[in-house]
Amino acid sequence: MLKINKKVEYALMALKFMAEKPEGELTSAREICDKFGVPFDTMAKVMQALNNRDILSSVKGIKGGYTLEKSLGQLTFNEIEIIIEGRENTSICQSSKKACDLISVCNIKGPVEKLNDHITKFLSELTLDELLSNDSSASSVIMENSNER
Repeated sequence: MLKINKKVEYALMALKFMAEKPEGELTSAREICDKFGVPFDTMAKVMQALNNRDILSSVKGIKGGYTLEKSLGQLTFNEIEIIIEGRENTSICQSSKKACDLISVCNIKGPVEKLNDHITKFLSELTLDELLSNDSSASSVIMENSNER
């Protein structure tokens, strides 16, 4: 099972929420926190990271907030993950601190790396529009697209 970082989840929640609002309507980090009960400091940092990469644009001031600069169809899951986590996906056999203790003797390193490559490719092509759609047929489209790859 794919494990998604909490900050990436918050980014997805914010982007979906903003995409469902009328175009150009401002959204504040506080508004999203109040709606979903997520920590303000973390959400503010997530939205700043998205703003710094031109996914969002900001309006400063008491009535300020953020607007979506790109449609969800222009963004991929992998792109958001890299922006929020600040790094590319590492090898599945490598944590951020060190390699797996069994790496020198592992007999499934190749297959696991192959699996990781397939997952990375899929997530690099999966748009947020496909992922976050409320349309029940979106799941079948995602699966059809993955079968074509």
